[in-house]
Amino acid sequence: MSKKLFIETLGCQMNARDTEHIIAELNAHNDYTTTDILEEADLIIINTCSVRERPVAKLFSELGQFKKVKKKDAKIGVCGCTASHLGRDIIKRAPYVDFVVGARNVSKISKAVETKGAVEIDINHDETAYAFSEYRKALYRASVNISLGCDKQCTYCIVPATRGEEISISPEFIINEIKKAVENGAKEIFLLGQNVNNYGKYFSNGNGAIVQEKKQKHNFTKLLQEISQVEGVERIRFTSPHPLHMDDEFIEEFVSNPKICKSIHAPLQSGSTKVLKDMKRGYTKEWFLKICEKIRALVPEVRITTDIIVGFPGETDEDFADTIDVIKKVKFDQIFNFKYSPRPNTQAEIMDNQIDDKIATKRLTEVIDLHKIHQSEQMQDNVGKTMKVFFEDLKSNGEIFGFSDNYCQVFVSGSEELLGQIRNVKIISNTRTSLKGKII
Repeated sequence: MSKKLFIETLGCQMNARDTEHIIAELNAHNDYTTTDILEEADLIIINTCSVRERPVAKLFSELGQFKKVKKKDAKIGVCGCTASHLGRDIIKRAPYVDFVVGARNVSKISKAVETKGAVEIDINHDETAYAFSEYRKALYRASVNISLGCDKQCTYCIVPATRGEEISISPEFIINEIKKAVENGAKEIFLLGQNVNNYGKYFSNGNGAIVQEKKQKHNFTKLLQEISQVEGVERIRFTSPHPLHMDDEFIEEFVSNPKICKSIHAPLQSGSTKVLKDMKRGYTKEWFLKICEKIRALVPEVRITTDIIVGFPGETDEDFADTIDVIKKVKFDQIFNFKYSPRPNTQAEIMDNQIDDKIATKRLTEVIDLHKIHQSEQMQDNVGKTMKVFFEDLKSNGEIFGFSDNYCQVFVSGSEELLGQIRNVKIISNTRTSLKGKII
């Protein structure tokens, strides 16, 4: 009789893919099947995020709650980025935790589950050639890792300390994974990496070392072209590209390739050139605006999303005004807003001129309020348009929803025969965050 696994996932899309790998490995090698009922689980795992402070605080709160309600002999494990940077301290603070597995060590999960007190947190462990067992939560969309780690040194970011040095997965390995996903019903491929358009700069030499590709024969643009040739792939999405690597070759491919969805995440972080320099982002306000202007001119229907941090150390009123200026000029279709959060193992943690929380909160509110205005205007502009919508899921109220090519969420009246189909939909109404239409 199979054992039951309950797993909670915090954080980004890469964490969500790691969770799929964890489930697949434990199902294939340890005979676990998933459950949504915590109390019946034989194994409880939290797959953690450490980008901000709140998820870290939530970890120990959740662990305490799990301990109270779990079955007597149920095991508890902690995986992900917080596992990477806290390691054995997690077990010291919560001795009832049975094992800890970091974000770069997912392939070791099957052994760790069986080893009381296991701590696997090597951030330079090479998993680029490890063939994980198969499991995907979505029926028609497949998330595929194309690289691990990060080669940037952004002063606010803990990711290099939790996911290690950047290393690209071989194109042959990626294409093979995509072909298997398509055979299992996937039509949309979602490529994942910390900086996807830096793909091909670093590869493994097969002996645990990372080498730089001298001529970068397999850059991101070439990879997109190769994936487009896989029979059965109808849509390609990716996250996150770094603005620094949005060169003309990449933009041309994004614009001209009909299989690449016309939505792009361009993480701004700050509109101030001075703050961007302090963050070590590698570009200026003017450079970022030029890139966005070029993409919008070439693809009028494009949706541009971004990340913004307010309250970074030393951010003046003038610096924040530059951020507002960029928001007004680009009119992002979605903004992931954050107050700066000091993280361990980052340069910004020890910078002078930390910003008062009240000031940061006020700035965050201003960003949110401005973005809501832009969102409402942009979604209203879609009414009357016809969009190609890829239907993915059913609602209990008789509606079915999916996403347009440029990643608007669209609802229509319909049933399960529409799942996995791409249909033309005329938009008849909107909210600030979604659209409603009818199939034509």
